[in-house]
Amino acid sequence: MKVLNFGSLNIDYVYKVDHMIREGETLSSSGMEVFLGGKGFNQSVALVKAGVPVYHAGMIGEEGKIFLDACEEYGISSKFIKTIEGKNGHTIIQVDKNGQNCIMLYGGSNRSLTKDFIDEVLSYFGEEDYILLQNEVNHLDYIIEKAYERGIKIVLNPSPLDSYLETCDLNKITYFMMNEIEGEQITGEKEANKILDKMMQMYPESKVILTLGSAGSLYQDKENFFEQGIFKTKVVDTTAAGDTFTGYFVSAIISGKSIPDALKMSAMAASITVSREGASPSIPTLDEVKEKLNTHELGKLEILR
Repeated sequence: MKVLNFGSLNIDYVYKVDHMIREGETLSSSGMEVFLGGKGFNQSVALVKAGVPVYHAGMIGEEGKIFLDACEEYGISSKFIKTIEGKNGHTIIQVDKNGQNCIMLYGGSNRSLTKDFIDEVLSYFGEEDYILLQNEVNHLDYIIEKAYERGIKIVLNPSPLDSYLETCDLNKITYFMMNEIEGEQITGEKEANKILDKMMQMYPESKVILTLGSAGSLYQDKENFFEQGIFKTKVVDTTAAGDTFTGYFVSAIISGKSIPDALKMSAMAASITVSREGASPSIPTLDEVKEKLNTHELGKLEILR
């Protein structure tokens, strides 16, 4: 069994601000840092830190070669990362005094995948393997189609959710990993339970994990329902919290853990991530998560500030 993450590799430019900038406003930042990120890369880091080997596939631009060094450092296979001419994908991230963020994404090299490249990568994978996807690369519909044909289990984080996702056959998704905003955009429902009910109506063979920020997370398939609260922590930066949750959940499932245990481990991992600055560097190791689980009790549905 192998795990492939066909996902984005972004250089994150993170600015600390008092509040999110408003229309027409000029605002000074109190700090600026550069991190390696992208939903795809963050989730690959989370997977390997959770103990699961992963192959990462994607495109990097001329300034993106630092990802190759980072993959070697983290233990991510870069066999399927290709360097092309042009700009790397990047983000501009504002982080306010409460640790909340807003993100502007430039696709760059992440939107340069070709069908030939996709076919070449997928030829190395088949039944019982897993593929982890996000909506930050092009030809997502083609990747889903071809992965499904090969019997690969598909895990999708449908973010950022846009009209391009409508071209994808989401009936082929094994696991949806999404937050309440994405859930509302897909189903038209605002309440968590209604989102899950609608997802089961639309995609009855899929399994849905819905993260709710300070309200914890929910799991639903056609037979089971589980809920998970959060672990109290002081929020520093919410960047990569969802990616951490996704990576750890997929790792737990692959490792044979029960859904409740997978949710609990993912919640703890995400709580550690939000207590630190940055994207991939903030993701904890499996040993850290296990240690925290042994010493912390599940908190009420709130985050300390």
